Formats: sequence, structure tokens, C-alpha cells
Amino acid sequence: MSESPHPTAFRGTSSLSNALGHLLALIAGVLITLSFAPFEQWWLGPVGAGLLYGALRMPSGGFLRAWWYGVGLFGSGASWVYVSIHDYGYTGMPLAVLLTMLFVATMALFPMLWMGLWQRFCSRQLDVLSFAAVFVISELFRTWAFTGFPWLLLGNSAVGSPLANWVPILGVYGVSLIIALSGALLWNLALRRRWLTLVPLVVLWGAGLLLPTSWTHPGGEPARVALLQGNLPQLIKWSAEGQRRAANTYAAMTRAVQDDADLIVWPETALPMLRDQAEPFLERIQATLPPKTGLITGIVERDADNRFYNSVIPIDDPSAQYRKEHLVPFGEYVPLERWLRGIIGFLDLPMSSMQSGDSQQEPLFVSGLRIGVAICYEIVYPELVRQRALSSTVLLTVSNDTWFGHSIGPLQHLQMAQIRALENGRFLLRATSNGVTAIISPQGEIIARAPQFEEATVTGDIRLQLGMTPWMRFGLLPIWILVGLLLAPSLMLGIGERLAARRGMKASS
Repeated sequence: MSESPHPTAFRGTSSLSNALGHLLALIAGVLITLSFAPFEQWWLGPVGAGLLYGALRMPSGGFLRAWWYGVGLFGSGASWVYVSIHDYGYTGMPLAVLLTMLFVATMALFPMLWMGLWQRFCSRQLDVLSFAAVFVISELFRTWAFTGFPWLLLGNSAVGSPLANWVPILGVYGVSLIIALSGALLWNLALRRRWLTLVPLVVLWGAGLLLPTSWTHPGGEPARVALLQGNLPQLIKWSAEGQRRAANTYAAMTRAVQDDADLIVWPETALPMLRDQAEPFLERIQATLPPKTGLITGIVERDADNRFYNSVIPIDDPSAQYRKEHLVPFGEYVPLERWLRGIIGFLDLPMSSMQSGDSQQEPLFVSGLRIGVAICYEIVYPELVRQRALSSTVLLTVSNDTWFGHSIGPLQHLQMAQIRALENGRFLLRATSNGVTAIISPQGEIIARAPQFEEATVTGDIRLQLGMTPWMRFGLLPIWILVGLLLAPSLMLGIGERLAARRGMKASS
């Protein structure tokens, strides 16, 4: 008579399986980071999504396993948070490491919540479809919850990939859906030999090559633009010396291009002073500009109630401005300020008491262009930029990416600006303090760019764009319809299976 295996043998096998599942999920997160800039290995997007799908199909451990995926994704892809906190936030290394780890662990809760629920409640019969749907729900929820963090959206990797032509149709979330679905299909193809999965893969990726590359058309005469990158040191920016250097630098750079440009753009808070303090200087700059030349700059405004706004203004129109609507928590304002202010140096950064601008703001009219503005972090919000694009013919983002240092952050930021241009079929101008300053075409291609960490000027010709892409016209509505169609059958089957299992347990007892 053979001897039964000892129970600890099963526990050991289960523990090994759990550890392998967690490791696969962690690796999946890192691979997805490698699909983004600066690595731009877009093919790793579906590979990473497939590994995550496979890891979550293993028995038990769904919530923790999805959390490890988030740790891999945010620990590798948002490592620039440490640079911002330590190098420019006046925070010592031990505390900066702790705060970064806390940030990563917190962000990992978003995929943990939704992927864990997927594993528990959705049927495995249609889990390829429901996995893609829940993956996108997780990204949508992360974009919105607690002011949102739509960084590292899977669809951002579509720049330069065969899926790029899907972006103006379905937006970044729709491309995330396609990549996540492709990953699950690849897993079934590679490990379960389900050859029929080749059909949707070929259709989705093949269609990407056949779809139109342009949904909008140019209008008007070309406009010559000059984007100035001053490359001024952040650590002295708000000192008297920093103010003098900024004024002298941008004045000299402007003189060098003003006779050949229709529009000149200075970056976010190019002048580290309040608008009312800068007015005499800006009036002198305006007096030297040719009549045809407009100049836009980022600057901090103060209203009559002594409230501060991160703004973009045309210097020839005192009544016109765009005030940043979506502020960065702990950078431009401090949540629970009454209790947190003063505890950590990072929470006392210059200009960290900003107010939000209105949600409905008109575009800036400069040099014959209707310019929709997104300041810095706002460019990563697809719906916010879509709203700007609806009333504009050109998109503009100004940023101070000095906070990222020499990390991968600025190049990720640039890639997301490319996606916004592609989604909305608009030229996008990106002026930054130290890189990457660039002109981006309506197809998301970089026409001209400046090197990082150098004083530089980017010049080029752009056209105002007319018409709308499907993404501009319909926004998130098609995404929610697709998510519902993919998720509902699997969820209903899963709930039915759980109810049947409970009835069986009651009957057996």
C-alpha cells in the first residue's frame, strides 16, 4: 500500500507556486516600464501584460500578486520621485527613500484592488476579455482617484508602434485595452497552444497599420515658433540671483530669435517672480518685439485676495491668462496643510500654496493661433487635454522638468505629450526649463527637439489644425462601452459559479 504524501509537501508546493506568481507579477511591472521612454521597447508592453495575466491565473494570492505587479511598475517607472524629494525637496536620503517606498507601495494598491477583484469574481471561461477590461478600469480609476496619477498608462507605449494609429480613435485607454488583451491572448497562445488566438491578434495589430494616420487637416498660413529652454539651476531659482539670471537669459535668447518668429514661448515659471513684479521687465521685452511677434510665458500670478496661481500669459494682453487647473499635491499645494506643513522640508517648497484655475477657460489667442494650454503635469491627463483641444487649433504645454533631475521622468513626460498630440490631431509645443523642449506633429512625431541640460532654442514651422479626431469627438464613451461588453459576461458567469458553489456546499452539509 503506497504512503500518502505528507501535508507539508502540498504546503511547500503551494508556497513555491505563490512565490513564482509574485515574481512573475513583479517582472511584468518592470517589463512594462521598459516599453515606455526612454527604453521604448513597445513590444514588451504585451509581454508584460501577458505575464501579469498568467501570474493572476495561478491559484490564490490575487490581491498580493497584483500588488507586486504595482511595485514592479511604479518602483521602476516612477523612480524619479526619489530625485524630486531628495535632490530638490531638501529631504535627507533615509527619509527620501522611505517616502519613495511609501509612494510606490501606495500606488501599487490601485492594480491590487481591481486585479484582485477580477481574480475572485470573474469566470475563467472568458477571463482573457475580462482581464483587459479590468486592466483599463484600474488605469481609469488611478487617473481619477485622490486627484489622480495617470503616469505609466500602458497605452503610452504606442508611440512608434503598430498600434499608434489606434490612438486618435480610442485614445490612450483604448490602446491600453488592446495591449492588455494582446498580452492575455499571447499567454494562451504560447503556454496553452490555443492557435485561434492568432486571429484577434492579427486583426488588432494589422488594423493598426491600415487605419488612417491623420484625422485633422491644416488651415491658415504656417507660423514660425521659437521655444526657449533657459537651463537655469533650480536650487537658486527663487533667489535674487536666480531672478536676475532668468531675466537676463530669457531676454538675450528672445533678442536672438524675435525677428524670425511669429510666436516665442518661455517655459513654466520662466521668471521666478510674481506677475506684478515682472510687469516692468515684460513691458520692456514687449516694446522690443516686432509687431507680428507674440510672446507667451509661464509665470506666477497673485490676485486681489492674495491667492497664487501657476499661469501662462501672453505678455501683450494684461487681461488674458490660463491658470493651472489640476495642481500637483505636495508640490503646488499641501493636502491637510494645517497638520502637514512644516513637518518635512519637501512640503515647504517654493510656491507650494497655489490655487486652482477654473475648469472652463478660453484658449489663448496669439499670433493668429487658438492655443489650448496644459501646464506641466496637466499634459498627462487625457480628458483634460481633450477639453482644451476642442476649442483650440494648437496645443501648448510648458513645464519645469528640472524637478526630475537626470532621471527617466522627463523622457516619459515627453512621450505622454506625444500621445496627447496624436490623440487630438494637433501640433503640440512643449517648452521646458531644461528639457525636453520639442515641437510635436499631429501624428505624435517629434519634429524638432532640444538636448537636455543645455541652454537651447527650438524653432520650426507649425500649422493650425482643423477638424476632430474620433477621440476628441467621443472621449471616453467608446471605452466604457467596450469595457462593459468585455467584462459583463465573465462577471455574470463568475457570480453564477460562486452562487452554484455555495448552493452545492449547503446541499452537501
